[in-house]
Amino acid sequence: MTPFGAELRRLRKAREVTLTQMAASLGVSSAYLSALEHGHRGRPSFSLIQRIIAYFNVIWDDAEKLERLAQISDPRVTVDTSGLDPRATELANRLAQTIGSLNDDELEEFLVWVKTIQDRRASV
Repeated sequence: MTPFGAELRRLRKAREVTLTQMAASLGVSSAYLSALEHGHRGRPSFSLIQRIIAYFNVIWDDAEKLERLAQISDPRVTVDTSGLDPRATELANRLAQTIGSLNDDELEEFLVWVKTIQDRRASV
């Protein structure tokens, strides 16, 4: 499941909406919506994200959250390290080899570390 898929499912369940009902309103198939929730499909289009935001009538902060989650929810990530320091290639490969075996605590620790670096760079 992707971060976007988890949030989409949470919103849908909180409002007691079925996949079929939501899919019909959004103009997509329930199979597509299910695949999106489970992380079997790539990032949704900007247009679909906007329709989801309108469908749930979410407030500004929640709309931004959905847009941000969609940006980090591609379940088939490709990391291009060509032209970077060889350590970047090593890091990408080591992560690809071990990510499936990380436990919840290790995932959280790594996410906090990466977010800290991103926040530090954004504040510069």
